[in-house]
Amino acid sequence: MRPGVFGTRHVQALLGSFGRLARNPLATALTLLVIGLALALPAALGLFVINAQAATGGFGNAVDMSVYLESDVSVAKAQQLAAAARARPGVAQVTVITADEGLRQFRQYSGFGAALDALKSNPLPNVLHVVPQSGASSAADLESLQRYFAAWPEVDIVQLDTEWVLRFNAILAVLRRLVLIAAVLLGAGVLAVVGNTIRLEILHRRAEIEVTKLVGGSNAFVRRPFLYTGLLYGVGGALLASAILEAAVWVLDPSVATLAQLYGSRYALQGPSGQVLAAVFGGGMALGWLGAWISAHRHLRSIEPRA
Repeated sequence: MRPGVFGTRHVQALLGSFGRLARNPLATALTLLVIGLALALPAALGLFVINAQAATGGFGNAVDMSVYLESDVSVAKAQQLAAAARARPGVAQVTVITADEGLRQFRQYSGFGAALDALKSNPLPNVLHVVPQSGASSAADLESLQRYFAAWPEVDIVQLDTEWVLRFNAILAVLRRLVLIAAVLLGAGVLAVVGNTIRLEILHRRAEIEVTKLVGGSNAFVRRPFLYTGLLYGVGGALLASAILEAAVWVLDPSVATLAQLYGSRYALQGPSGQVLAAVFGGGMALGWLGAWISAHRHLRSIEPRA
């Protein structure tokens, strides 16, 4: 078959499928609504995870460690220890907080300035504030780094509070799993909806299919318009899902901005990115085509011209 004829037949099948959908606007709209909601729900959950990470400023990876030195360790010795700590792999930044600076900060933020004036000497030690690298912030890496500093004879206490970090990252991990589970389950729903719709159309056009096969039409030729119908369902559902996501962001954005202002932030809700939209459209087209192919492949084999 010449390429021009092959392309023309595909265009004819596409236009024919589009025309059949347009002639049944109510049924088409209801099917697209179901597909659009099924595609929008996992995308919305994924968008929530993205906004949660952005709203927190990535603090889930902002782990730090306070290394309290012995009270007799001088500032000069603390600077030497900080230089040695910076050379260790996995350490991004080390800052020396002197005893005087620590007392000044405590006086400023604690509200016990008058009580501190009664002290004859500064009871605070020099402290090393250690920030691990982002790629070395797992629980095992942090425990290894904690043991490293605790082994120094000049160190009194190593304080590492990773519980809040682990909880936050665990919540994000659960949400990501929920996105995956929702995508799989709702994707199966899209396959079922498209497959059942194509099955009904095949049964409705049974006589036409028998005549087409009688004059020599192959299963591939008969199946082609149904595949384009499934593809159109997928594209239409993806367009509707994108509209739902944009509308949801538009409705929620003022409330989110107001809430952020109450916490002293100027955070604005992020809409679906190009990557999210590409995933929605790619998933919709693939599911629509696959659902139509499964249904057409199964039911067209049972339809043969009558003798």
